[in-house]
Amino acid sequence: MSNVQCHALKPCVSAAQVTTLRAGNGRTQADWLADEVPVSLVFNGISHAVMLASPAHLEDFALGFSLTEGLLADAKDLYDIEVHEGEDGLELRMEVAAACEWRLKERRRNLAGRTGCGLCGTESLAQVRRPLPLLQSLTLSTGVLAQAHYALPPSQTMQNLTGATHAAAWCDLAGNLLMIREDVGRHNALDKLIGAMVSAQFDTQAGFICITSRASFEMVQKTAMAGVSVLAAVSAPTALAVQCARNCGLLLAGFVRGNDLVAYTFPERLGLTQ
Repeated sequence: MSNVQCHALKPCVSAAQVTTLRAGNGRTQADWLADEVPVSLVFNGISHAVMLASPAHLEDFALGFSLTEGLLADAKDLYDIEVHEGEDGLELRMEVAAACEWRLKERRRNLAGRTGCGLCGTESLAQVRRPLPLLQSLTLSTGVLAQAHYALPPSQTMQNLTGATHAAAWCDLAGNLLMIREDVGRHNALDKLIGAMVSAQFDTQAGFICITSRASFEMVQKTAMAGVSVLAAVSAPTALAVQCARNCGLLLAGFVRGNDLVAYTFPERLGLTQ
């Protein structure tokens, strides 16, 4: 299975022969590796960013990235997406409104394709913190977050095969998993999910996002940009992420593992005392 063909297939994995060592015994066996390719995002012929990503759900990625990076004010400003294969990777060629092109020229940056850092190449500190909407208050039970957490592992197709990908999932107010996206990069997985949610016209106040990573500042910011009021992560947030969540009214829970969690903002919305 070649990388450049993988964007049309689910999951995006490649077969491999590996040698394992278990209890002192070595043996060769078949395994699966997560595909990772350079993906260039091009707006009206202007190259904006090159990210290392799993080459699946690329249309979702293009839309989600454009919205959460503040390049598109509305999904309607994205007129067309074409995926082009090249020798060195994939190009997402987008036709966008003139206003988007203007924003792009105002905020040119080079994201040098690091899966762990979504802010690499930002030209100024002002570009890091974007104006965020004040989110509506949403009340949930802790059991709802637990149910979503339990539903995640069986739904992570690529992770179950490779052990190398993150996931972001949209869950309803009862904790049922409605949509999931995976990627080698946690930011990419979230962008893909948000793009898919927008395309499906989900009501952002009718559920929450659950992620299989830590809650970095940018993960919180992207969630808020999408208008989602609750983010549940299996690992910890950063101090800047907590500050951002508090300022925009986002309920942020970390270490969501089974029936346990840590509420970093607005614990009363989970029925927890201060």
